[in-house]
Amino acid sequence: MKKIELEIKALSPLAIGQKKPGGNISEVEDCIPGSVIRGAVAGQILKQTNQEIEPDDDFYKLFLGGNPAIFQNAYPGDAKIKAEVIVIPTTALSSKIRPGFKTKGDGVFDTLIDRFCAENYGQIYDFNSPIEGNEVEGDRVDNFPGFYSRKSSKYSKNSAKTRLLTRVGINRRRATSEERVLYSIEVLNESKEQKKEAVIYTSTILAPDDLANTLQTFIHNHQDSFRLGGASSRGLGKVKMTAKPPQEIESKVNDQIDKFNQKLRKRWDEWGNIFGTVSDLPANRIYFTIDLQADAILTENWQRTTVISETMLQQFTGVKDSSLQLHTAYSSYDYRSGWNAAWGLMKDVELVTNRGGVYLFSTDNKDLWLQAWEDLEVYGIGDRTSEGFGQVQICNEFHLVLREEAV
Repeated sequence: MKKIELEIKALSPLAIGQKKPGGNISEVEDCIPGSVIRGAVAGQILKQTNQEIEPDDDFYKLFLGGNPAIFQNAYPGDAKIKAEVIVIPTTALSSKIRPGFKTKGDGVFDTLIDRFCAENYGQIYDFNSPIEGNEVEGDRVDNFPGFYSRKSSKYSKNSAKTRLLTRVGINRRRATSEERVLYSIEVLNESKEQKKEAVIYTSTILAPDDLANTLQTFIHNHQDSFRLGGASSRGLGKVKMTAKPPQEIESKVNDQIDKFNQKLRKRWDEWGNIFGTVSDLPANRIYFTIDLQADAILTENWQRTTVISETMLQQFTGVKDSSLQLHTAYSSYDYRSGWNAAWGLMKDVELVTNRGGVYLFSTDNKDLWLQAWEDLEVYGIGDRTSEGFGQVQICNEFHLVLREEAV
């Protein structure tokens, strides 16, 4: 697989709704789902080719074959910080009074390692206890969800603003406004508040080696022809989609694992210096996290779940390891649906595990898992991964940011 980096510039408001079961209100997404990008690209290809799909043609291989292209979600980026956009883990906290990174707030820090140490030392980890020298001293803290970019030591939170567009229904016979037909559409803004610069979203397409160049060329040649989301006939959804030339996928998993374990063992010793060492971490034990970078559709024994168990992880990866252990899981759930443009029907309502979820595992067999970890970051976990669901990262770097090191 090769990666094609996408930059999506919003030229008009984007009406990308998520249908909630049990109601008639459609809320707008805070990003562009991979399924929306996938549908737009597939629709444009079919529109240009105007021919039947054959089992051995490029379209079938890209979208319907056994190894299809993976369209990852597009998250709001920062034009000034040209860096990867990463989902903030659910274990990250910030001040309730002045939340945010230190550029605008009191700082953000992660609690996964301290929670693990506190639990094993038989202590209660109080998020709100003051720490000398910390700018959030005395403040109460809360979860800090969203996206961030990092350039050197500078962190910035990325987000897309929304607004409501109010519209009136038209009487088709008289071509005038219809009485009592007034409705509103929630949309993503096409530009930043009080600024004229367009909102930029970044994404990645992972395509088979033999089709990556063809797909990139097609997107480049039709970069002004794509429409994303609904209400495109009313002027919404216009974007400019720029695709960079395909690149090889470079894995940093080994380095991420090493840094996480070094930080964890150092913190474990610090807890031991305060409360007295209860035991040493096994020298050959490797700890790793699975961080959800997109909503995931997880199934165990034919039932939906929000926890990745040891058995599930071994089934996903094909690795058999009796030493694998799940220590803790931080996750929540929501519902997702959508519209299948090809069939002209609503998609099934899916119970999903929310992005930002964190799962802490350990194993005695690092060499056995190294390739599996790399594959997880490429192919994802769970169902419908080609639509952007189940994207994961092994050992998110933000877990290394402890409270007294808030950024």
